[in-house]
Amino acid sequence: MMKANEVHKLSDEEITVELRRLHRKIFDLRTQAVTEKIEDVTQFSKLRKDIARLNTERSVRRIKSTQEASA
Repeated sequence: MMKANEVHKLSDEEITVELRRLHRKIFDLRTQAVTEKIEDVTQFSKLRKDIARLNTERSVRRIKSTQEASA
């Protein structure tokens, strides 16, 4: 699980790569859930929270850059 300060340190490109990786991991978990039993079902919520954290940081950066460009 990623901490907020870890997310702040990532570059825009790293955020995009990490989001792709997490989305793929959720997809793999869903597939695994259909075919076999998952030991740690809390992984879903942890992954979703990490995705939300990354998306929030991306949005904040986008808003900041828009405000800086218009100033």
